[in-house]
Amino acid sequence: MNFKRIKTKKIYEEVAEAIFDMIKTGALKPGDKLDSVQQLAEKFQVGRAAIREALTALKAMGLIELKHGEGTYVREFDPTVLTFPLSVAVLMNKEDVWHLLEVRKLLEAGAASLAAHKRTEQDLNAMEQALHEMQEGIGNDELGEKADLAFHMAVAAASHNPILVSLMNSVSEMLIETMRETRRIWLFSKQTTTEKLLQEHTNIFEAIQEKNAEAARERMLQHLTNVENILQKYIFPISTQQNN
Repeated sequence: MNFKRIKTKKIYEEVAEAIFDMIKTGALKPGDKLDSVQQLAEKFQVGRAAIREALTALKAMGLIELKHGEGTYVREFDPTVLTFPLSVAVLMNKEDVWHLLEVRKLLEAGAASLAAHKRTEQDLNAMEQALHEMQEGIGNDELGEKADLAFHMAVAAASHNPILVSLMNSVSEMLIETMRETRRIWLFSKQTTTEKLLQEHTNIFEAIQEKNAEAARERMLQHLTNVENILQKYIFPISTQQNN
């Protein structure tokens, strides 16, 4: 008989779940200020790095918010907005983000190249529709995020490789969360604009439309490298604001 391997939870996952339970049960109420990283580390008897990663996961879930210069506060708890599990939220620790970006580069650069060879008019229409929705979604974060994901999934579909599409679908929840955080940081950092973000996707589309596989691959890689650079520069403000 084969038994399923039991996965051992990481320390920060246990801390995040403990704080999550306190919010869910009302032990921590909306508006309550959390202790500092140092104080939480002492109370949980863990390292400060584990506390920072736990807070980042809870922040990704929308359960807490960082007020610069003031501290970290509990937000209103609404079970209906928790559309992804804690296991997905903890993806937002730095190491896992880089791992996901590596996977994206491998999958999506190849998908763009294949799409340039295999795309149909229907595929192009799906990409154009996503670009149109990105244009319409300027100023509306939720619409922009959905259109962004729709474009990347349309490129994958245009590869006409069912295994590649399945792999993209399997990480789609994680993609949604990292795209959301990327767009927020990217636009907040003022290093680019929504129009520039749209232009990068348009450039990928045009290469696929022109059946230029190498350009499609390079433009997708450049787009994902830009995402990586922005995240590397701006991710995890919580880690620099909660040391005292």
